[in-house]
Amino acid sequence: QVQLVESGGGLVQPGGSLTLSCVASGIISRLNAMGWYRQAPGKERELVASMSTGDRTNYADSVKGRFTISIDNVKRTVYLQMNSLKPEDTAVYYCNADLLASTSLGTRFLDLWGQGTLVSVSS
Repeated sequence: QVQLVESGGGLVQPGGSLTLSCVASGIISRLNAMGWYRQAPGKERELVASMSTGDRTNYADSVKGRFTISIDNVKRTVYLQMNSLKPEDTAVYYCNADLLASTSLGTRFLDLWGQGTLVSVSS
């Protein structure tokens, strides 16, 4: 079974830092892209940062210069280093992966989501 498991959320004071991790497990042939989305209460889910083949990155304007996405292809893990956190960064953060993997139905392209991890920024 192919799945994404996130970790690293928690409570942090404004100006603080957190690092989120997301591991893709299962029989994975290729990672095309991985990224992080977030959803704050009463708001729609939005892209935070993504990285695709060739290390192309994309960041939301609100996090540019503060957040950094990276991928360890050997560990099948995507990280989100978050610095200078603000209360408006409070949200549930979801990992997303676009990958090629073995399933019970054969090799398939999958678009997977993690279960989410809560980041709260408050004094």
